[in-house]
Amino acid sequence: MKRILVVEDEQAIAFGLRLDLQNEGYAVEVESDGETALERATTGGFDLILLDVMLPRKDGFEICRDLRRGGSRTPIILLTAKAQEAEIVMGLELGADDYVTKPFSPRVLRARVKAALRRGEEDETDVCIFGELEVDFGRGELRRGGKPVVLTALEFKLLAALVRHRGRLLNRTQLLDLVWGPGTFVTDRVVDNHVVSLRRKIEPEPSQPRYLLNVRGLGYRFDA
Repeated sequence: MKRILVVEDEQAIAFGLRLDLQNEGYAVEVESDGETALERATTGGFDLILLDVMLPRKDGFEICRDLRRGGSRTPIILLTAKAQEAEIVMGLELGADDYVTKPFSPRVLRARVKAALRRGEEDETDVCIFGELEVDFGRGELRRGGKPVVLTALEFKLLAALVRHRGRLLNRTQLLDLVWGPGTFVTDRVVDNHVVSLRRKIEPEPSQPRYLLNVRGLGYRFDA
């Protein structure tokens, strides 16, 4: 379960954020004071911080700056009533990953949270090793025993999508969005054909896959 720290001193907004994010399956903690929030953010091991700019004792810009100076890479989304370009730019330059202007749509905020968490997961490691293989995301390369394995661009994107979501079932529609892009019109059979091709290159026994598993009628899951 992903842990989110909400830093917001307006009780009604904080309550709404907590309820909405908990309904999405996140573990949520709330702080309303800037200095206390900085301490919690530094020691709490959160996966994401939703950070209001206007706070008592220490504002969101200061918190963002101090976290980044201290080496924290936790994704930060600023919540700001200040829509001026200079304020937004300052927040991003201080290390924020994104910003949402009040009043905001809960649906848009949820999408921003998911995107920031996804980027955070992708930043955790540049290389994934399984069996004799290693996926190097930074180089866009698959290697076996240190030697590159030739993949097409789509095959690498498919492998990367599955590895990034290891242990999680992805249906064909999700894979189409992640690999081919939202709105791309191709049949489910195209996904299946690329999975078969990818298995030939990564599985010790393609007919009895160990890593790229089919969940009948539902989709695919990468286990390693």
